[in-house]
Amino acid sequence: MSKDITISEAQKLVDEWIKTVGVRYFNELTNTAILMEEVGELARIMARKYGEQSFKESDKEVNMADEMADVLWVLMCLANQTGVDLTDALQKNFEKKNIRDKDRHKENKKLI
Repeated sequence: MSKDITISEAQKLVDEWIKTVGVRYFNELTNTAILMEEVGELARIMARKYGEQSFKESDKEVNMADEMADVLWVLMCLANQTGVDLTDALQKNFEKKNIRDKDRHKENKKLI
């Protein structure tokens, strides 16, 4: 896959993969638990790379981009299972943030 893909295309690709290679989706609760596991794996890398923790020997070969992709994959599985169009959801989220947070961060003295 060398070309850029949209979120919608990615959701469809995940769905096709699950239904052909993966046989079926895990149930929503299982996928939520898997999502938390994947976020935890990413958090471990972040804590070691950008935080105060040192790398363990077993963590040195871990790929942060791959861990982020794992999070995205499982999130797309959950979106597919629950009928969420992530493109639409993200667009609406931007609209919400642009209204709600229009001046909030500019006026936050902690960020100046």
